[in-house]
Amino acid sequence: MRVETDSNVNHSNLEVEPTQTLEDGAIKHVPVKKKTSCCTGLKVFLLALSFSYLCKTLSGTVMKSSITQIERRFDIPSSVAGLIDGSFEMGNLLVLAFVSYFGAKFHRPKIIALGCCIMSAGSILTAMPHFFMGYYKYETASHAVLSVNSTSSLSPCSVDQNVTGVSETLSEQPDSDCVKAAASYIWIYVLLGNLLRGVGESPITPLGISYLDDFAKEEDTPFYIACLHTVAMIGPIIGYLLGSLCASLYVDIGFVDLGSITITPKDSRWVGAWWLGFIIAGITNLIAAIPFCFLPKSLKKQKEENNDNISSDLSKIKGDQSRHHKSENHQPVKWSVISKGFFISLKRVLSNRIYVTFLCCSLLQFSSFIGFLTYKPKYMEQQYGQSASKSNFVTGVTALPAVSIGIFLGGLIMKKYKMGMIGATKFGFGMSLTAFLITLTHFFVGCENHVVAGLTVSYDGKPVARHETSLFSVCNSDCKCATNQWDPVCGDNGITYISACLAGCKASTGHGKNKVYHNCSCMEITDSQSGNTSVILGQCPKSDDCSRKFIYYTVIQVISAFFHALGGTPLYVTMFRCVHPELKSLAVGLYTLIIRALAGIPAPIYFGALIDRTCLKWGSSSCGHRGACRIYDSDAYRYTYLGLIAGLRLPSYFLAFLFYTMVKKQYQAKDPKSTENGGQESVPMNKEANSKSNEYLSSSSVVERESRI
Repeated sequence: MRVETDSNVNHSNLEVEPTQTLEDGAIKHVPVKKKTSCCTGLKVFLLALSFSYLCKTLSGTVMKSSITQIERRFDIPSSVAGLIDGSFEMGNLLVLAFVSYFGAKFHRPKIIALGCCIMSAGSILTAMPHFFMGYYKYETASHAVLSVNSTSSLSPCSVDQNVTGVSETLSEQPDSDCVKAAASYIWIYVLLGNLLRGVGESPITPLGISYLDDFAKEEDTPFYIACLHTVAMIGPIIGYLLGSLCASLYVDIGFVDLGSITITPKDSRWVGAWWLGFIIAGITNLIAAIPFCFLPKSLKKQKEENNDNISSDLSKIKGDQSRHHKSENHQPVKWSVISKGFFISLKRVLSNRIYVTFLCCSLLQFSSFIGFLTYKPKYMEQQYGQSASKSNFVTGVTALPAVSIGIFLGGLIMKKYKMGMIGATKFGFGMSLTAFLITLTHFFVGCENHVVAGLTVSYDGKPVARHETSLFSVCNSDCKCATNQWDPVCGDNGITYISACLAGCKASTGHGKNKVYHNCSCMEITDSQSGNTSVILGQCPKSDDCSRKFIYYTVIQVISAFFHALGGTPLYVTMFRCVHPELKSLAVGLYTLIIRALAGIPAPIYFGALIDRTCLKWGSSSCGHRGACRIYDSDAYRYTYLGLIAGLRLPSYFLAFLFYTMVKKQYQAKDPKSTENGGQESVPMNKEANSKSNEYLSSSSVVERESRI
């Protein structure tokens, strides 16, 4: 028996072919299937990219889950908090288009590694203001007496001297301290850190997806992308759970006596340890950069598994092409040529009517989704009386696992049924429309307004119009109370009073969270069944009926999130399949750029500005400036928030129908037989259908015609 080997074969992949002697003396080579390693370079890249996706989504979710905490810590309105959240997209806007185009021509794994390092620096910079600011001082009517170690009864209603004392205390503070506390705009460092994180994130998606698609089998690409996004969904789950943990911890934990803190996590003045999540996110992003430093610039294309007879001539041609491309890669890069090619490629992408229609449809849907996701925790807090910690926890353990399952099943269904452009479009938008119709039921599971004397009801407990409310009544007319403070107390009658002074309380006992106010005159004018005239700290909880509606809201959210995610992978693949293969990296990058520029940046701002208009009571900073909103009109908030979401998504389905019509017309014209197999056309979704790519690329007129579908 004789063994022959190919001297040109790499020794690491050396495969021995056994021979067999025939009767006539000839030697027959027995074909042996080449063994493949279970840990190829592509799989290592997939694992590394999945972890980087996990880390970047973790960082983004930490920001989303901390928006309310940041808003309260820096005493800013929701519109400014939305600007901070949108700064991430600003960072992407600066570099994404150039990274998508130029990055594809260089060492993509190392560029991704650099991006992870920049994300790490941005996350840590976001947390830095916490270490330069003083301790958090929440607004309370008892600041002047917090340091008095006395068990004697204190009278909030004798605010005649208390208010004077407080004002004198504030006036004694140096003006520089007041400017440092309220007018230093230190929140800008949070904005810059989030912007830097956006710059670092820009190469991960376009370069990672294009690298994966370049060297994976065509039939496996949708499945790989589904796996990638499914693993990435672990990041938001961990992020919301981490955000829940941080929100339950006091912002200055370890530095202040928690026994002296009079507020609880359900209080609208509570600020959790928002900075801790960013520190953890920064460390994980730095770890994610390490594997990419050891990955090669390019890999061998995985062979397609089919039973067709492939000629050896075709294999030789592919080998020649590979060597030709390698020789081209070693030639010096001329920036003038690259720049000219960039604008030509950009024109070709933007002249693709199908791509532009899909882009406009996605723009409306993502504007709705980003606004919804940014203010979802705040909505749960204000609408259902939940704490920020519980809102983040519920989001992390209910909706996000459903999204993960939906994304994975969507890719699996697409792979199993070999969906083409028409089938993927029909399935993706069908699932999205189903999710939208389910989401509309959120309008019917809202809770009533908080019962707050002087804001939503009169002091005798009767509902009044918003413009007819007054903070003062006969029961507290003898008390000279500050109207700009928010230190709520709850009576046995179920009514919340803005402060113990406005409740007409004459005495108080206890310390910290256990403080109780007694002899409250405003309690006497209501029909209290117990006859108790005492109040305790904090807002009154919402009714049991509201708790049930919160369960309904959560169930509806889980179901709609699942259906929406089910069509996510087919639509994502459709997006970069409707352009020429050599333009897919630019198409993905341009898509991400426009979505983040026109949806990611403005959506949180105008959502926040409209939500601010539903505020009933604004807080005040230590210097008397307007701070964060303390309580919202629940009905107005619900109709504004949900109405804006529905108003953006509804017109997107008209564009989706137009997109489907264009796709069906275009691809059925290319393959009339596609209607016979349920729309599972093979032409648009299979690169092997363009096996004569050399002839295709050599003719510029054909390329231009194809790019202008």
